[in-house]
Amino acid sequence: MARYNVIFAGPETALRPQAKEALATVAITPGRFLTLGASGFALAGAATEGKVYIAQDNYLTMKGTDDDWPSGARAVGLELLDGQFFNARLANGQNVAEDASLSIGANGELVAAGAGDYVVATAKEAYNNTSGSAQLIRVTPSKGYVAS
Repeated sequence: MARYNVIFAGPETALRPQAKEALATVAITPGRFLTLGASGFALAGAATEGKVYIAQDNYLTMKGTDDDWPSGARAVGLELLDGQFFNARLANGQNVAEDASLSIGANGELVAAGAGDYVVATAKEAYNNTSGSAQLIRVTPSKGYVAS
């Protein structure tokens, strides 16, 4: 069961993030990071740099944050806007402190950023993911810089 029931976490006083619709080239779990190509959304990987989206929960069909967008379905990716909070997937086995820099690992999941990694988010909570699966944690977008 997901730790959070939404991907966009506010603040509610701000404008909602821009959403982009595209076909899912693979099954996509909400909270994972995506890239957009000619055939649609794909999961971002460790070598991804540049523009990324975060997979929204499928509120259109009343699905939760643990329900995948199936491959071939029209999925929704959210633009990462400064000053907003998102609940993103942290890979299993990751232990992050609050305000830790995060980069994308395998399957669009976040991992603690190391030297030379492309940083996409900052953790807004400390979490030790020993659950056996990727879990949602609260993050804010980063400007996309390389960690030193």
